[in-house]
Amino acid sequence: MHSTAALIISAWKDTQMSKHDLPDPKTLRKLLRYEPDTGNLFWRHRDASLFKTERDCKRWHNRYGGKQAGCINGRGYIVIRLSGRGLRAHRIAWAIHHGRWPTDQIDHVNGDRADNRIENLREVTIQENQKNKKTPCTNTSGVMGVRWDKQRAKWRALIKVDGKAQHLGCFDSIEDAAAARAKAEVEHDFHENHGRT
Repeated sequence: MHSTAALIISAWKDTQMSKHDLPDPKTLRKLLRYEPDTGNLFWRHRDASLFKTERDCKRWHNRYGGKQAGCINGRGYIVIRLSGRGLRAHRIAWAIHHGRWPTDQIDHVNGDRADNRIENLREVTIQENQKNKKTPCTNTSGVMGVRWDKQRAKWRALIKVDGKAQHLGCFDSIEDAAAARAKAEVEHDFHENHGRT
């Protein structure tokens, strides 16, 4: 993948967008080609009239024209620079495919933040997105929402719903604690991929 840090020239100058505006989906389709089956985005070749000089045009096409757009950031998301801003590729993909920017969050169903296939993207609320999280690296029990309670010498099960933690009980075995947690996930409509490692 290729970063576009230095050579992005506004290809939608006729829209007079400010730095804080998002390009409309029609403009995105002029700049990028999205493959819904692979999730990849590619820079489209641009008309010479969109560049200050012919040299700028040639240089941009040599470096970026037809090539895959974006680079992976430290959090695992693909980011594409447009109009001086870093925009997440999954949101761009959604906008191109559906003809509108998402109003809520976009969840990667399988948990792979770089997998931007349209079948792997779903628009969700913050609360829904929290119901499809992987097990954090700080988890020591191996089971999402289950931890060892030293004071009680038991396995404690918890679940967080709409930002509020709920105590599910303390158990002699990790299996019983895990079962209580799994039951609560079903009751609160958590995604089946929640708690993946």
